[in-house]
Amino acid sequence: MATVLSVSGSPSVSSRTAKLLRHLDTRLIDQGHDVIPLDVRTIPAEALLGADFRHPAIVEATALFERADGVVIGTPVYKAAYSGVLKALLDLLPQYALTGKTVLPLVTGGSTAHVLALDYALRPVLNSMGAAHIVQGWFTLDKDITADEDGRITVAPATDRQLTQVLDQFSAALGRTSLLAPAG
Repeated sequence: MATVLSVSGSPSVSSRTAKLLRHLDTRLIDQGHDVIPLDVRTIPAEALLGADFRHPAIVEATALFERADGVVIGTPVYKAAYSGVLKALLDLLPQYALTGKTVLPLVTGGSTAHVLALDYALRPVLNSMGAAHIVQGWFTLDKDITADEDGRITVAPATDRQLTQVLDQFSAALGRTSLLAPAG
């Protein structure tokens, strides 16, 4: 199957966004995909904020994007846009880092007032980076993601069904895009 880079753009250690992505990663693995998690918050701040393209962590992140057939990008919404830490990483990647890739954008937030951040803030950046196909994304309310004491999460049933459908569409698109990709 495909190699999927699962990117959490949350700056928080206890991020619902990251927990949701790791929950979805399990489904992608069950479908036979190789999933590589990347929490942008673990990249040193001096590399991100100093725009150090040669920093080993930035070089490694760039290599992960190059290796991936598909990318799931999740971010909390802040001030009607994706997180600053995600922006810092995207700014350091090559202009066309998503060329030939299938991309699934996911956004989490406290209110449906932020739902348009998906299509008006995140999607244009992903498109400008050359994504071959950006599948329908999904906005998840924070209240629909709860974490147990052991770290496992529960997603509200209706939201989980919608996320499963979006993830399955992404997985199917991965198969179609890889058939169209030029031989290496």
